[in-house]
Amino acid sequence: MALAFLAGCSQPEKTAAGPAPTVPVSIATVAQKDVPLELRAIGNVEPFQTVDVKSQINGELQAVHFREGQDVKQGDLLFTLDQRQLRAELARVEGNLRRDEAQAKNARAQAERYEALLKEGVVAQQQYDQMVANADALDATVVADRAALEYAKLQLSYTRITAPIAGRTGKLEVDRGNIVKANDTNLVTINQVAPVYVTFSIPEQQLAEVKRHMAARKLSVTAVTRSDDSARAPGTVLSADGELSFVDNTVDPETGTIKLRGTFQNQSRTLWPGQFVDVVLTLSVEQNAVVVPSQAIQTGQRGSYVFVVSADNTADMRPVVVKRTAGNESVIASGLQPGERIVTDGQLRLTRGAKVEMKQPAGTNGTAPKSTGGSGS
Repeated sequence: MALAFLAGCSQPEKTAAGPAPTVPVSIATVAQKDVPLELRAIGNVEPFQTVDVKSQINGELQAVHFREGQDVKQGDLLFTLDQRQLRAELARVEGNLRRDEAQAKNARAQAERYEALLKEGVVAQQQYDQMVANADALDATVVADRAALEYAKLQLSYTRITAPIAGRTGKLEVDRGNIVKANDTNLVTINQVAPVYVTFSIPEQQLAEVKRHMAARKLSVTAVTRSDDSARAPGTVLSADGELSFVDNTVDPETGTIKLRGTFQNQSRTLWPGQFVDVVLTLSVEQNAVVVPSQAIQTGQRGSYVFVVSADNTADMRPVVVKRTAGNESVIASGLQPGERIVTDGQLRLTRGAKVEMKQPAGTNGTAPKSTGGSGS
């Protein structure tokens, strides 16, 4: 009776075990494509040139010929100072020049007459020498007057302050009617925003690799920012392309980094001085690299591995060698072939030979989504 009872109890357990259930997973396809070798950093946009516009003379600011934030060209008139005092000084110097020129002309004529009289023996050598010295002195006075005239003209030209570079004006620092002092008061700052610089730093360990690739070709730099412009969708990603143009001559001993700088033409004004941007420095491009989504890579006691899905939807554990990561993708050195299917989510429930099925996204009615290649396809 006891044996019969045990046999009756064991039968339901055998039926309840049944086949192993399938495991829902996410699947991606191993892809093959060109993958850039990149260095990423945070950069700061700097103007190509910046100039603080100041007056070179003292005077009253009579007129402002631009609007704050306006683009100006080199040579455009920005400010006008009071010219009355300098015009009067110029007229005085011109009068002195004409007077001294007339006196010098007369003195030279007298010296020539005394020269003739000296040859006839009418005048003494001393008188002739005095006339020549007087004529030479007046000639020198004329030279000094001409220099004073040029200086007066130069001073008068300083009453018209023009843009020394092409760029965008900033805030007006001095209003019309104020007295400005020579080389003291900053009137406005002009920044050249096309082109611009983007300065960033990288760890010193990466310097040798950067120098090696720089020796082969010019390196491209991409600056990425986000726009909150109402004309665009919120968070729109904007990017600009430039070239690496500068590597600093020393490593910062405090941070262990070295400063680099890229030059951007910035014709569309995507970048703005003072702005922080994400910088991507492209060193090279690896052709036909095998890539998978990084979330597919698992780490075990023997190293990295992935779960490969076979044609009959069973999972097999396969070791792989990861060369490097690029964004959300991993470049595979060995272990996988393009076109193979791998598990990107649900690996914790998998074992060798387990049956798998595609996960259904929330809100579907039993229709399995098409498999994708993930970020690497």
